Amino acid sequence: MSNIPADLKYVKTHEWVRLEGDIATIGVTDFAQSELGDVVYVDLPNVGRVLAEGDSFGSVESVKTVSEIYAPIAGEVVEINDALGAQSELINTDPYGKGFLVKIRVSDPAQVDALLDASAYAELAS
Repeated sequence: MSNIPADLKYVKTHEWVRLEGDIATIGVTDFAQSELGDVVYVDLPNVGRVLAEGDSFGSVESVKTVSEIYAPIAGEVVEINDALGAQSELINTDPYGKGFLVKIRVSDPAQVDALLDASAYAELAS
């Protein structure tokens, strides 16, 4: 079974969200990284880009495939994880920590409440 932290929110496209104030950290789930295999490249948006919920904002390339990354909620990108440029494997080794993708300033924090909780995501990912 994949690691599914209870304090995060999730979407069906296998991204996670950690909301702290009006800043949401977004990454791919442990389940997603295990399905992808070894990540070799990550394409991330520019800081300042405004995302609508559901927008594709980048991609993760692994030895198996290339997968789009989707915005679970709307907001403006305020930080990207620059470490992934040289260490894309952080997505595999620490998907909920050092392997995060972006941080966004959330447009509507209520959108987070509508996302899946850990138990609902666990059912989806099983």
